[in-house]
Amino acid sequence: MNDFLLIFRRDFTNKEAQPSPEELQNSISAWQNWFGGIAAQNKLARPLQRWDIAGKVVKSDKHVINGPFVEIKESIGGLVIIKAESYEDAAEIAQGCPILELGGNVEIRMATEPEG
Repeated sequence: MNDFLLIFRRDFTNKEAQPSPEELQNSISAWQNWFGGIAAQNKLARPLQRWDIAGKVVKSDKHVINGPFVEIKESIGGLVIIKAESYEDAAEIAQGCPILELGGNVEIRMATEPEG
């Protein structure tokens, strides 16, 4: 098994792209069920990490600024580390992510060296 980082992104730039409060509330149980299913398969390496408003960003000129702040089309809403055999296995797990129902996407990155 390898560790894969799933990064949850959603469009935060315009009001029309935002889910309603009811949609957000309804998605809570979907997130709980999705995480519960991953945990039941013993594939949840680390629980959901939510980005805090506090943080720092290092720019290409090595200037450090406060952030991250929503200044881009898609913003990271959170992340989780899962255990999967391959990118394909990780993608199958990610296809059940509730962020997809809210118009978001899931980026998948390997967090460990491939086995074998």
